[in-house]
Amino acid sequence: MLVFHKRKRKKKRNLGEVELNLTAMLDMAFQLLAFFVLTFKPAPVEGQISLHMPPAHPTTNINAGQKAGADENNKNPLQGLNTLTITVTGDRAGNIDKMYVGTASIANLAVLESQLQRQLGDPGTGFDQVIIQVGSTLQYQGLMQVVDVCTKIKMPDGSNLSKMSFVELPSGSGM
Repeated sequence: MLVFHKRKRKKKRNLGEVELNLTAMLDMAFQLLAFFVLTFKPAPVEGQISLHMPPAHPTTNINAGQKAGADENNKNPLQGLNTLTITVTGDRAGNIDKMYVGTASIANLAVLESQLQRQLGDPGTGFDQVIIQVGSTLQYQGLMQVVDVCTKIKMPDGSNLSKMSFVELPSGSGM
């Protein structure tokens, strides 16, 4: 004989909501954050980068229609260059120490401005560009003061000076 037993249904117990332990998660997140902050090695600051400026390449006045270097009879590569050289050196603190226009010594920025206006503003001199030779001890601020003076200069045609090149003075130069 077969006997059937009635099964009792199991009652579902209301266990409540499941809660996550946020304390452990936050603790682990802060440990990871501290690890990445302490092991991060940022790139050097821009002010600490040693800049190596390329040598200056002045431009020449080339006749219209003539390609650069097409004149094979010109054996002097400096012929036709209309470049005025400004040399600026810095003292130990990085401030402007000495300035020269060509080989003439310049006392301060006001004298530099008047000298440049006289030389670049005169159509007879033929200068149309400037190379600024910079001593390695000069701070960027001093260079920018010289550049500001140069950009104020009016050329014979009434435009401002816009052709400027920069070159670092070789170490141990006698200037």
